[in-house]
Amino acid sequence: MLFNSFEFILLFMPIMLIGWYGLNKIKKYKIADIFLIIMSLIFYMGFGLQFTVVLIVSVIINYIISLIIKNSIEKEKDIQKLSKRKMTIKIIGILFNLGILFYFKYLDFFIENVNNVTGLGIELLGIVMPIGISFYSFQQIAFICDRANGEQPHYNMISYFMSVFYFPKIIQGPITYCQELIEQFDDKAKRTFNSENFNKGMILFVIGLSKKVLLADNLSKVADYGFKYTYYMDTVTVIVLMLSYAFQLYFDFSGYCDMAEGVSQMLGIKIPGNFNSPYKAASIKELWQRWHITLSRFFIRYVYIPLGGSRKGKTRTLINVLIIFILSGLWHGAGWTYMAWGLMQGILVCIDNIGIFGIKGQEQKFLFRKKALVQIPRWLGQIGTNFWFIVSLIFFRSQDMAYAAGMFKRFFFWTWPGFFYRTAGQLDIPENYLIKQAASILGIQNADNIIFTVTLLIFLIISIFVITRKNAREIANEVSLSKLQIAGLSILFVWSFISMSQVSTFIYFAY
Repeated sequence: MLFNSFEFILLFMPIMLIGWYGLNKIKKYKIADIFLIIMSLIFYMGFGLQFTVVLIVSVIINYIISLIIKNSIEKEKDIQKLSKRKMTIKIIGILFNLGILFYFKYLDFFIENVNNVTGLGIELLGIVMPIGISFYSFQQIAFICDRANGEQPHYNMISYFMSVFYFPKIIQGPITYCQELIEQFDDKAKRTFNSENFNKGMILFVIGLSKKVLLADNLSKVADYGFKYTYYMDTVTVIVLMLSYAFQLYFDFSGYCDMAEGVSQMLGIKIPGNFNSPYKAASIKELWQRWHITLSRFFIRYVYIPLGGSRKGKTRTLINVLIIFILSGLWHGAGWTYMAWGLMQGILVCIDNIGIFGIKGQEQKFLFRKKALVQIPRWLGQIGTNFWFIVSLIFFRSQDMAYAAGMFKRFFFWTWPGFFYRTAGQLDIPENYLIKQAASILGIQNADNIIFTVTLLIFLIISIFVITRKNAREIANEVSLSKLQIAGLSILFVWSFISMSQVSTFIYFAY
């Protein structure tokens, strides 16, 4: 089931809200908890029963591992032996979660590379990856690590199941820590309907839905077509194509995050922010403090710091940063293009850390000097940051390194003519129907090409405008909305709802 579907908006969400608040109203808290678990599983089951089985097995085994840690603490009085036992259990827990992730996400990629190196010709298994497995596996790795380190208690089964199954974040994040949700579920005050929170949630959901349906889904038509015909692209078309994909990715992930936060806030629960206007960043380092925030948080806490962080010298710090970003690339997908994308991001962050460029009037810390060699205005830093991030997306979106090489060649070395009109022509939206009919009656030559090109440019202008303004969270926090703003949100919702006839998945479902 998807947030941007009729089933979710018209059926699932009303039942969820009525059931949750109704049961809590009559103080049937345990039944409300079980109701939330069942509804979350129904939501996830929409993607496949086999995926649900994998999720449930994963959660049960991790809960058993936590229980083993609890029993070890209670029975083992020797502190040194207990420490070793907890370390052993932690390693087993991490390997279990990584093993499941490897099997479903990376095994075919591994077999393919073994075949390339050895020529063995091992048949690929064609394994279908469960939706959201990267997210809930990382949440449970964090839980097992914290349990073994004594930083989280052993929760009762219902509380733990609620924290992992919780439907707003199960399929595409954020990557939460168990205590972040369980502490809120245990707070009876949060189970009481709050109109202010509900209104904020509604605003977030409507804005997120419009980003997804009206912007991301339409721009995806241009991006999908362009990457399908990479070798026919010219320089101008590639530039427009990459802008379209960068905005598609932005509005797709941003829209999901807004909807997830909105739905959760309507239920009285706050999940961690995962997306904070990253295209406003003036450096790649700042961008990654704004994009997929909880993934960065996970890697810093459970990989970067254990590797030594910044405590083992400047060179080691840069190496640790590169390791983190290569792993981040691999987390996003099983392919050399993802690792190349991660490596490029790591190199750009290392350049930021070295201190070649600094932003005027902004306090920054660098590894090798107190002050940057060159001070630039923030707007110039934003242009440079977005340029290099968009260039890196060539790796991220290409199906293999050969496609990426072809796209880089066309991006940096001028070629013409190309597929510009054909690429723009993919943006054939219903809203253009009347304009096309009028142009046809008037006998205007090449009307379709003109209409599609203008439409594409309008979409790009709107994208830039939306990104440079207040984000959805900032708008939602302005709870005293004017009548004009309420009318605007109502129009956005109706327009988005009508446009939902062709329901599409989110980009991050593949990760």
